[in-house]
Amino acid sequence: MTIEPKSTVPVIAIDGPSGTGKGTVAAHLAERLGWHILDSGALYRAFAYLATQRGLSADDIGGLTALERTDLIRFSSAPGGVQIWVAGRNVTDAVRGEEGGRTASVYAAVPAVRSALLVRQRAARRLPGLIADGRDMGTVVFPDAPIKVFLDATPGVRAKRRYKQLMEKGFDVNLARLEEEIARRDYQDIHRTQSPLIAADDAHVVDTSEKGIKDVVCEVMQLVHAYMN
Repeated sequence: MTIEPKSTVPVIAIDGPSGTGKGTVAAHLAERLGWHILDSGALYRAFAYLATQRGLSADDIGGLTALERTDLIRFSSAPGGVQIWVAGRNVTDAVRGEEGGRTASVYAAVPAVRSALLVRQRAARRLPGLIADGRDMGTVVFPDAPIKVFLDATPGVRAKRRYKQLMEKGFDVNLARLEEEIARRDYQDIHRTQSPLIAADDAHVVDTSEKGIKDVVCEVMQLVHAYMN
């Protein structure tokens, strides 16, 4: 795969906690612009799933680093969103639930894992451009991204959105427990020593609590037009 010089490949970095609409906004932007998309959360969930299947604990640095070098994780596009494949098996449903998110957060707190996956994430930067969705896209992975957006929303709103999303996918979830889980994961991601969940200093912060996806996409597109013009 040819990686274009980073100065020629624009990136829209979209960061924020779960339930803020990052993935949906990123998908809409990628469709409108015809750009590539990086779902970094899916990458971490897939890696955590593979590590768990191999019986590797979060403190097995050697095993985790070697695991990242394998070519067992891949993604494919589908009408319903990004499909996640591990060792030839479609594990999308298995890793998209709250357990998958909780496990991914544990491995994501390991500096060696973040360093290893950083190379794979940056390799996704290809012409004509990239929409990067995650938690540290604008601060660590693509600090030179010309457009940085940080989406946020109140915990209650985020929990309800996530609850609806999981219910539609057939997961059995409890709203109160889900809100507690989201708060716990937020705390862990915000306070980890490497690549904490924070807005970049030059990020455009958007509170999506009372905004629809179309409104958020339009707001980001205004930034894109300003950059291109």
